[in-house]
Amino acid sequence: MKEIITYLEMKARSHLNPSAPVPGLVLEFLDRDSPVVVDLQARIGAPYGWESASRTPEEWSVWFAEHPDRTFWLLSYEREPAGMLAYDLHPGDEVEIETFGLLPEFGGKGLGGFALTLGVERAWQLTPLVKRVWLHTSSLDHPHALPNYHRRGFRTVRTEESERGRGEPS
Repeated sequence: MKEIITYLEMKARSHLNPSAPVPGLVLEFLDRDSPVVVDLQARIGAPYGWESASRTPEEWSVWFAEHPDRTFWLLSYEREPAGMLAYDLHPGDEVEIETFGLLPEFGGKGLGGFALTLGVERAWQLTPLVKRVWLHTSSLDHPHALPNYHRRGFRTVRTEESERGRGEPS
């Protein structure tokens, strides 16, 4: 299946165009050892063919070992797990939003814009001198993903075409 990967960036915190707040939607640190991390990654990614939706426990062990510095954050809506973000810090004071998504049952409720706002605000706070926040998305992801990134102030820096189905961002 053909897909287009779009890479986006935000080079200044002031470029964030925040969404209107959604009462009851919060972003909280999630311990990487919590079983919720695996559950959320699998459930968020299942509709989009992410590899996380079908990893075995052994594959998860290897995956966690390969990503020792990744941090995870839980999106909760009215105290219920609604989605998650994961971040990687890169040399040059760059933060990559490696995973962003809502659980399927929370889609279509108007949460995505504010969820991304919370995630981008957190990204700018992860280190004292962040110079760039970036991410990538696929044409196989939720159809509102790319427009939401653009509305929040990300700009496209490049695209790539692939003939294979999307695995989850590693």
